[in-house]
Amino acid sequence: MDIFLKSCRNVLKGNADGSPGFHVVLGNEACDLDSMVSALAYAYFLSKTLDSGKIPLPVLNIPRQEFPLRTDNTFLLRESGLSQDDLVFRDEVDLWSLHRAGRLDLTLVDHNVLPSSDRDLEEAVLEVIDHHLLERKPSPSCAVTVETVGSCTTLVTERIIQKAPEVLDQQVAQLLYGTIVLDCVNMAPEAGKVTPKDSQYAVLLETHFPNLPPRGVLFQSLQNAKFDVSGLTTEQMLLKDMKVASEGDLKLAVSVIYMTLEVGVLLNYSLYLN
Repeated sequence: MDIFLKSCRNVLKGNADGSPGFHVVLGNEACDLDSMVSALAYAYFLSKTLDSGKIPLPVLNIPRQEFPLRTDNTFLLRESGLSQDDLVFRDEVDLWSLHRAGRLDLTLVDHNVLPSSDRDLEEAVLEVIDHHLLERKPSPSCAVTVETVGSCTTLVTERIIQKAPEVLDQQVAQLLYGTIVLDCVNMAPEAGKVTPKDSQYAVLLETHFPNLPPRGVLFQSLQNAKFDVSGLTTEQMLLKDMKVASEGDLKLAVSVIYMTLEVGVLLNYSLYLN
């Protein structure tokens, strides 16, 4: 997959107006681990199976500068031998211009409707793969796969195995497996997240790739990474888990930082000195 991601960036940089365009696989605006891995893995699958002429391109639906806040994402990428430098972010590709030029196809993963800010891109949506409540109106031009499993990557794994199992290698399997395990809370039934299909494909990945990290170890590592703010500035820590509520002209931002105030001040001071 690393070669594929590098080629995506290179093609995007050198893309001429006369080329066929792109088949963008777009995750949701949260860009959590499930959204990121679903976009990367499904675009990689399309690069091996698509014959439309358009170039499959995974796009992470946040600005690049926000990506360091997704510490579990950066951890799993690093553990899988992939560089965030090779990723394409929403502020690095003009989807509206591509659409106006007739050079954009869209697949939505980990969400099934576009936000109002992207309403003009609706005509480009050809496919949806998601595990949330279906909000999308039926359309003959859009193939919809929506199933309430624990992780959207479970549905992506299913599609790959059913249509092109040769796409799976150790690197892709680790991305998919780690995401399923994290989303399904280490596959623990008492957490209320895992479904039989999640378990089926987690076990299948374990069986076909016995060198995957042990399930419990991988889950704990991802959990630790998710709440690790040791490499973030104070501003980044405040943004990492910020929620915004609004009413009329009033907006209120509430942030959560998983450390004491004393530790936070000392950490920020040490980062400033470095």
